[in-house]
Amino acid sequence: MDISQINNKWPIAKPGFPFILISLAFTILFCLIGLKFVAVLTGIITLFIIFFFRDPERTNSNEPKAVVTPADGRILEIINLNDSNNPLGETAVKISIFMSIFNVHVNRIPVGGVIRKIVYNPGKFFSANLDKASEYNENNRVFLQTSDKHKVACIQIAGLIARRIVCWIKAGDQMETGQRFGLIRFGSRLEVFLPAGSRIIALPHQKVKAGKTIIGYLP
Repeated sequence: MDISQINNKWPIAKPGFPFILISLAFTILFCLIGLKFVAVLTGIITLFIIFFFRDPERTNSNEPKAVVTPADGRILEIINLNDSNNPLGETAVKISIFMSIFNVHVNRIPVGGVIRKIVYNPGKFFSANLDKASEYNENNRVFLQTSDKHKVACIQIAGLIARRIVCWIKAGDQMETGQRFGLIRFGSRLEVFLPAGSRIIALPHQKVKAGKTIIGYLP
């Protein structure tokens, strides 16, 4: 577990610092050599990068069995899966969240538990709002087990522009609801798989905030 990332106290996610510094350096350079128009453009890019990597503090839910959304964005779909052909290997509920480039991109643990395994899968880069992105795109699968033995999966999915999945945790880590665990650069998709019998209160097209918006409750 990378504690410095998970317990970040800066308003900016640390992986964004190199991008910000490089862009800022070019802005200063262009100013010094008199290319003011170019400097304005790189300055705008610098501001956008700062905006993209923002990492606000969030008040995590302490409600029993509450599941929070792992990502900011908009809920694409909520699907009941009536067979075992899914990451949980049992009947489950899938909730898909789409992140645009304007959302906060730091991802948070949906419910507290022990990380059982993390599986990275290379793949394609279809637009993250398409259904086929869920099946074919590059992804990182985080599996955890709660204290009352419920299995939950959270999947980071790369998109058309988002081609860098970052994960700061490892198998065996004990996580709390709403803790940071990674990010995806420049727009993407996350999916949460909850056990059958979970009470879902989220709605399709609802706007949600990572670690803050409750999307359901475990059985």
